[in-house]
Amino acid sequence: MDMTGAPRTGPAARTTSAVRTTGATRTAGGARTAGDARTEPADTAFPPAPPAAPPCPTPATTSSRRRPELAAFLRGRRARVTPADVGMPPGPRRRTPGLRREEVAQLSGVGVTWYTWLEQGRPINASAQVLDAVARTLRLDQPEREHLYHLAEVPYASRHEAAAQAVSPDVQTIIDALDPYPAAVYNARYDILATNPAYRDLFLIPPIEAIGVENVLWTLFVVPVKHCPLVFRDAELPLMVATLRGEYGRHVGEPAWEHFIRELSAASPEFAALWASGDVVPPGPRVKTFWHKAVGELRMTSVSLSINGMPDCRIVAYTPDDEETTERMRQLRDLEHDDMPV
Repeated sequence: MDMTGAPRTGPAARTTSAVRTTGATRTAGGARTAGDARTEPADTAFPPAPPAAPPCPTPATTSSRRRPELAAFLRGRRARVTPADVGMPPGPRRRTPGLRREEVAQLSGVGVTWYTWLEQGRPINASAQVLDAVARTLRLDQPEREHLYHLAEVPYASRHEAAAQAVSPDVQTIIDALDPYPAAVYNARYDILATNPAYRDLFLIPPIEAIGVENVLWTLFVVPVKHCPLVFRDAELPLMVATLRGEYGRHVGEPAWEHFIRELSAASPEFAALWASGDVVPPGPRVKTFWHKAVGELRMTSVSLSINGMPDCRIVAYTPDDEETTERMRQLRDLEHDDMPV
């Protein structure tokens, strides 16, 4: 309140040099009596409250943000394609810098109203086949096509997946140079795309090769437990399945992924139960203990390295975690060399 008894409001409610009543006055001799006023520092101003944290995005808000982006993306790509690019005459009095909406719809084999709504960002459903047709008409390259799918919230399955899985000679040279340390190239599903000799010596034992599936998870879940190279199998397999689920989030609905999950779940009830748990962990370096019948336990640190041009693939290398493992790995390589024909 101020000195008149009225409540203080606004910025003047708290200052650093307001006038306060002390409840005393001074006489001629200097003694205090009631009613005098003197200046005293008031309460220190409180800092403003921190701004509230923004709400976490929900699927509805994420979708509402994607629609305007989709509309702008389609308009921009349409504007850069001329009638001559698609074999159409330019026509007189053309005000559109690129194709008209009705021309895109005609060339894509879809209705004009439907395409107009798609470009306006309305909440309509689009199939992969229709998006492919629109992408061909607008001459989208592979990254643009994938971007279109994500904005339209349609699972994207690359038609070049098989080609993307091919390991170049340069990458093969790198993992071969890591020998005598085991190294391989995996994709996000743990498919084995390339290996070096040390990896084959350690992991590709006859019972695993007999399964005939070049996938780490498949072999570890299907091979008899007595032949599993993981010493702490019950601890390692849940982590690997949780890592797989983390990658699966970017491939939901893709035929290759759905087929793999379905088939492995049918082949291994253990995998099916772990998959149903929904656990997710990020990939990262870990110490794993393996067993080889010729040299015993091997404690190895796994390290993942990304590969340029293969975004879903990684080099996984295993290095000894202690001196004993280093010596045993050397023994294993010597045994394999002794068994080589001369």
